[in-house]
Amino acid sequence: MNTIVLLKLAAFSYFGIIAAALVMPRIVGLEEHLRPLPDFIRKLFWVYYMFLGLCLVGFGTGTFVFAKDLASGSLLGRALCGFLGLFWAARLFTGIFIFDLRPYLTNSWRRSGLMAANIVFACLPIVYGWVALT
Repeated sequence: MNTIVLLKLAAFSYFGIIAAALVMPRIVGLEEHLRPLPDFIRKLFWVYYMFLGLCLVGFGTGTFVFAKDLASGSLLGRALCGFLGLFWAARLFTGIFIFDLRPYLTNSWRRSGLMAANIVFACLPIVYGWVALT
């Protein structure tokens, strides 16, 4: 498959990641969990959450718009793809070995959603890593 097409497909996967991130607070009852925390910590969490969301928008948009540049083999393209590959590999590792999502996997839709997310989290480091190394 053409590297540019592969990168653009990876870019589209960010829509799903962002959609999942938008519904996650309601699904896990995040506001209820954050309520007992001090005001500063609650605000800090939401600021971090929003910054991560902006990063996802930037990663996806940048991958789509600059797919040709990323696939060109330039040092910057390879470095950025290497970073994104490591980022998503770390996200996959974190999801598998650090987070315990069992309390929230209460129906087949949620279990299917987690499976879909993990497939994306496994594919993104492969795509970016491959582009970085070729």
